[in-house]
Amino acid sequence: MLALNSRTTKTAFDVASSDAALHRFLHGLPGVDKVGAEQRTAALSTRSIKTTAKAYAIDLAIRMVDLTTLEGADTPGKVKALCAKGRHPDPADPTCPSVAAICVYPSMVPTAAAALKGSGIHLASVATAFPSGQAPMAVKLYDTSAAVDAGADEIDMVINRGAFLAGRYLEVYEEIVAIKEACRSAHLKVILETGELVTYDNVRRASWLAMIAGADFIKTSTGKVTPAATLPVTLIMLEAVRDYVAETSRKVGVKPAGGIRTTKDAIKYLVMVNETVGEGWLDPDWFRFGASTLLNDLLMQRTKLATGHYAGPDYFTLD
Repeated sequence: MLALNSRTTKTAFDVASSDAALHRFLHGLPGVDKVGAEQRTAALSTRSIKTTAKAYAIDLAIRMVDLTTLEGADTPGKVKALCAKGRHPDPADPTCPSVAAICVYPSMVPTAAAALKGSGIHLASVATAFPSGQAPMAVKLYDTSAAVDAGADEIDMVINRGAFLAGRYLEVYEEIVAIKEACRSAHLKVILETGELVTYDNVRRASWLAMIAGADFIKTSTGKVTPAATLPVTLIMLEAVRDYVAETSRKVGVKPAGGIRTTKDAIKYLVMVNETVGEGWLDPDWFRFGASTLLNDLLMQRTKLATGHYAGPDYFTLD
């Protein structure tokens, strides 16, 4: 638990009354122990998960995947195929679970909504001038509303990193609040783009800023910037969530995205979630993987556990 001062328990509208107040609050958070965070994740990465526990972890990871396509060359046919794969990741095995969500650009939301109808799979759409976040507020609000109107029940917005890094915290806060309102009943995931935040302290500050502004999830990355998700960055975000929940009783989810490609990597994240925020977050409602290639490796490892043999490299569709 962080040793937080009394300002931490103030309501969001107290903390966010001005740039100066937000600056005092965010810079009053304890600094991140860089060496400690990196050693902690390295130690957790050595945990060994075997047999039955591994099978459970693989199925859980599949259920946590936000299966994603965010390319300029996306077509309705590609999105329909992705939705079909999300519904039935392994058509030969009806016991294989579905993914958590399909994530697409706003223009592809109507296609995905039709393809996912009745599946129970969430439909996420990036918005707010993804991935740069550099657009007028009116454009960002329209982007969000249009995606929700078309059927998205989750919105992945990206913060204005330029404003954050310049210390214009109130501007970032007010933008998140406005996008949250435009989401209506849809859940809001706030992308911090941690690869551009420079320091771990900034990751902690951005995490708190997003949460007090109303984020339902905080997300590491767009997947368009290197580095994307890393274990130390995700640990810092999980610790921020843990401490925020302790102070406010409002639960917030976490989504690492970008660069998570193997079952081994996914299990490292699940171990870290369990050890940092507890079993309550080992659920697709509270933890997701933003990924396009991870699912295939999870399916290959799942087949290996069930049959003793790896499926051929062309057994599962390539995304």
